[in-house]
Amino acid sequence: MTRSGKPKRKQLPLWQETVLLLSVALVLAVVIKTFFVQAFYIPSESMEPGLILNDRILIQKVSYWGGEPERGDVVVFKDPGGWLPPMDSAGPTNPIAKGMAKIGLYPTGGHLVKRVIGVAGDTIECCDDQGRLLVNGEPLVEGAYVKRGGKSCAGPMPTDCNEDWEVGPIPEGHVFVMGDNRSQSADSSAKMCRPDATECVPGDEFVPVDLVVGKVFVLLWPADRFRWNTRPDTFEDVPDPS
Repeated sequence: MTRSGKPKRKQLPLWQETVLLLSVALVLAVVIKTFFVQAFYIPSESMEPGLILNDRILIQKVSYWGGEPERGDVVVFKDPGGWLPPMDSAGPTNPIAKGMAKIGLYPTGGHLVKRVIGVAGDTIECCDDQGRLLVNGEPLVEGAYVKRGGKSCAGPMPTDCNEDWEVGPIPEGHVFVMGDNRSQSADSSAKMCRPDATECVPGDEFVPVDLVVGKVFVLLWPADRFRWNTRPDTFEDVPDPS
């Protein structure tokens, strides 16, 4: 009893208190991963020059609560099937890294990182006389973040800039994505059916929004390249589909 007559509060043993704190931290980490923030790494050179192989990034999920990705967003999405080679889909192999990945504290594999170029209803064309992509007839000014890799246009994958291409309207619940390193990205443009294709499946170029995990909002590591990721202004000029 204390001097005030109240029973003395019993303290937990140190080991029990440690287990309790770790359990609370684990639950919080799982909740944060599920609803708010998750860590990933850049699996290829497809997002250069802005995001480089093995960069560590964070995505946030709040923007898509009740909404869908917007043009210009850099998003992480699950492999729709056949976009990634098996090696890139494996994820961490170390047991500790696997455990940390489960709660969002370690980057996971099996995902892709691309920029949303078009959303439902949009039509995308390649290219105008300056080699720029057009979305709903509006050219995108992408010089600040796109790496053409010596190509004459910003959409070389289907035809290597030898002839123009067009895709759309994009179906409801889907997006059309491209890497910023346009000549080195196995993206939506690479999944398009060429006129002479025999084994291509029409529609495989579109990514279901249900597979989008979240929007990249920060380049976390290496520390000397830390920066916030924002949507390029050029996408604000794109008109809604008619």
